[in-house]
Amino acid sequence: MIDLLHTILLGIIEGITEFLPVSSTGHLLIAEKLGLGHRSDLFNVVIQAGAILAVTIIYWKRLWSLLADFQKPENRDYALKLLTAFGITGALGLLAKHLGFRLPESITPVAWALLIGGVYMLAAEWLAARKPESALITWQVAVVVGLAQVVAAVFPGASRSGVTIFAAMLVGANNRAAATEFTFLVGIPTMYAASAKLFWDAYKQGGTGENWTDLVIAFVVATIVAFVAVKWLLRYIQTHRFTVFAVYRIVLGALLLLFLQG
Repeated sequence: MIDLLHTILLGIIEGITEFLPVSSTGHLLIAEKLGLGHRSDLFNVVIQAGAILAVTIIYWKRLWSLLADFQKPENRDYALKLLTAFGITGALGLLAKHLGFRLPESITPVAWALLIGGVYMLAAEWLAARKPESALITWQVAVVVGLAQVVAAVFPGASRSGVTIFAAMLVGANNRAAATEFTFLVGIPTMYAASAKLFWDAYKQGGTGENWTDLVIAFVVATIVAFVAVKWLLRYIQTHRFTVFAVYRIVLGALLLLFLQG
């Protein structure tokens, strides 16, 4: 019963934090240190895929329009930029793995990433606000978002959504809704690909060794919670800045450095 409760709580944490700019990987590591237990990389990526499924459902009309009306120049241009960002992420992500980059197992680097990321968000939004508002996704935005996804993957606590959204805003797409949509759409193939690769790696090794009941429950919980969280976020950013998330990151990072180092 306790294990089931922990599984549900991890699904809730993932669902809330995957697309809010606060770092899902960092929060899952914190949850582990606070007693919810260590889970495999496969478990973590699969529940991330649950959150990605939620975003796929939310954006299915947008995705369908890009495919169905690909012949339209504006749709073709946008789709190619999505593919460019995804391609950069995939290529550099594989390189990072080949070079031996691994997620940290201690709180300290996550705490620093949370704190520094919060300061980065405040500075980036302030700088972006000083420029004329633009919802245009340029090729520069696509390249920078692809690079930012790799940075977030290498430095847990940085937050994929946080790093990419503000990277997009800094290089021109300083409309919060436009930057958020593009980075969320890029995340869809990125996380599905990561999930598929881990499943394939596990299959080649003779099995996943996972409790499939826990995995399915966590996946479903993460999907439902992420759907609600993303719907709320998309409404919130229409009239609010990301300041509250930046302050939360700074406070949490500072508290972790004070009380949970190691």
